[in-house]
Amino acid sequence: MEPVPGWMVRDKGPIHFLTCDNSLAMAKSELEQRLSPEALARISRLEVEARHVVEGFLTGLHRSPFFGQSIEFVQHREYVPGDDIRRIDWKVWSKTDKYYLKLYEEETNLRTTILVDGSESMLFRSGKRNKYDSACSIAAALAYLLLRQQDAVSVSVFDEILRIRAPSRSAQQHLGTILSVLAVEPTHSKTDVYGILRKVADEKSQKGMVVLISDFFTDRDDLFKGLKLLRQRGHDVLLFHILDDEELDFTFAGTTRFEGLEETGTLTCDPKSLREGYQQAMQAFLDDMRRRSAQNIIDYQVIRTSAPLDAALRYYMNHRLGMGAKH
Repeated sequence: MEPVPGWMVRDKGPIHFLTCDNSLAMAKSELEQRLSPEALARISRLEVEARHVVEGFLTGLHRSPFFGQSIEFVQHREYVPGDDIRRIDWKVWSKTDKYYLKLYEEETNLRTTILVDGSESMLFRSGKRNKYDSACSIAAALAYLLLRQQDAVSVSVFDEILRIRAPSRSAQQHLGTILSVLAVEPTHSKTDVYGILRKVADEKSQKGMVVLISDFFTDRDDLFKGLKLLRQRGHDVLLFHILDDEELDFTFAGTTRFEGLEETGTLTCDPKSLREGYQQAMQAFLDDMRRRSAQNIIDYQVIRTSAPLDAALRYYMNHRLGMGAKH
């Protein structure tokens, strides 16, 4: 017996690619004509939440190779046509007769791609927020953390296609664009996870980090086929598995009508009769995700929708600081 995703909404359409790079206030003003008041309120909530959580999380942290605004010299790389000649290290040239550029600490930071699952199953909720809301909050907080440290970050929402995305930028003002992407309502679509990951792998020629936030109610063979593509091309991968408390604990009582999302039908039953089998299936699902992730050197973490947001940031930091040991 497989775990069945929860319930809720859809709308097919082309991908939207947002390239504005204004401040959050300007972004709100420009988007006012095409975003509902609810969407604008969502942008404000995500910004406030991201700033609050990240600033609190960083309080008391000591400087590390990731944190800090240092411009300390780190390494050289060979000059290629198009590079700024003002950054050539002439002392090295005088000794080697070759052109090398000086790289500084923030220039060695990774480019990070955050992918948020916006398919129908992400709309399930038993508490105050659904899985999509939790995923967007994590994405917003990670983006704020990355931009604060001058990392380049792009954010996309996907289902069967890459529905909308903000390009890779490192300016702190890019947060406005990212939040407008995360303000878009999810659709009633299924997930084509392999097609999405293959597209990302084809587009991202420069090695970086890919953070995938989803409930992973999809074909797991296709999922890991796509993740293997990313790993083969040198990307680090971090999976945040977002699940509602009821999907994990299954505490429903009394005769209940379950409405499956993504065209999985309905079922009326006594949950008590299903609880043991469901929990066994869910545990097998989670064990399989952990096993396959470990086999492909992919970091994997289950996040409950009721969990504090900084739990995801802490796990991200552990991943980031431990990345060197994987290579």
